[in-house]
Amino acid sequence: MQFDFDKVIERRGGDSYKWNQPFEQDFLPMPVADMDFPASPAILEALHRRTDHGIFGYAQAPASTIEAIGEKLLRDYGWEINPDWLVWLPGIVVGLNVVCRLLEQPRDAVVTTTPIYPPFLSAPEHAERQRRDVPLDVVDGRYAFPMDRLAAALEGDARLFLHCNPHNPSGRCLTRTELEQIAEVCLSRDVLICSDEIHCGLILEEGARHIPMATLSPEVAAHTITLMSPSKTYNLAGLMWSFAIIPDPSLRRRFLHAACGIVTEVNAYGYAACEAAYRRSDDWHAELIRVLRRNRDLVASAVREVPGLWSPRVEATYLAWIDCRSLPIAGSPALHFEKAGLGLGDGRKFGAPGFVRMNFACPLPTLTEGLRRFKAAAVTD
Repeated sequence: MQFDFDKVIERRGGDSYKWNQPFEQDFLPMPVADMDFPASPAILEALHRRTDHGIFGYAQAPASTIEAIGEKLLRDYGWEINPDWLVWLPGIVVGLNVVCRLLEQPRDAVVTTTPIYPPFLSAPEHAERQRRDVPLDVVDGRYAFPMDRLAAALEGDARLFLHCNPHNPSGRCLTRTELEQIAEVCLSRDVLICSDEIHCGLILEEGARHIPMATLSPEVAAHTITLMSPSKTYNLAGLMWSFAIIPDPSLRRRFLHAACGIVTEVNAYGYAACEAAYRRSDDWHAELIRVLRRNRDLVASAVREVPGLWSPRVEATYLAWIDCRSLPIAGSPALHFEKAGLGLGDGRKFGAPGFVRMNFACPLPTLTEGLRRFKAAAVTD
């Protein structure tokens, strides 16, 4: 079956957060991390079938959906999970906030790295916990984890490390060696790991593979809360559906206690969509990866055409992270591009002023116009 990922579907005037921002009609938004591609035919069929049932009462996880998740994790990562480990959530961001709330003492510190997806920076503050940021290094054109500084930050009253793999916004797909080093410094200091792995199905680099942190060893699994969802890979973010994998019973009870009374039940459509994504969307997913690799390379080429710009190679995700600090512009680069009719993620929100994040998960005509605007604005004084 062929899938047309280059067909432009109008999203203005509907319910799209990305496309209904208060800008002029010709404004082109490329900041928010959802794709401008329709979901797979299998997912659409499953949602239609669920709608045709006609009753939308409170839902619980069907056995078939739980089985589909287990089969997917075993097939992709060799990870055999117990269904009891699963905790349903209405979103990954909810999970990040719940994890920060399970810390017991106000002085407990949360460690994360920068640049990073903005909720990693806000979740500790919402829970009124300390936050320590560890800036990533750039080594040979790739972002790298500075193990010495990470170890230092995890000393003392640190109780939680918020981890992101694949990494948003740098696009890194971490190697087993890197993950083992991170796990070692956390476990040796009795620090809990929360691993956001929502982009796990978006590995673009040939030969690279996603490795869930919790699969490194039983000891690591006992200290890890893994957050996953089909939402990024299969463009289902609006369904508000995700899950945590928490193997340790005591840790799982603490998580559920922290979530009690503030975390709602998940969307009934999410169960049907997840099962169809994991069991019947492989062909669609393979074509998606091909299109994203093409788009990634087009963005990289455009960045190279502007003197002084730099962007790391996107190994995973559909997000390009672009260093604009050398451009002859005053103030925020994101605001500069916005005036030129192009919306990009503002690096300040990621803890990295001077950078922008571009979502390239869009049809070729949209990307071509976005890159035209980007290059025109980047070379303007």
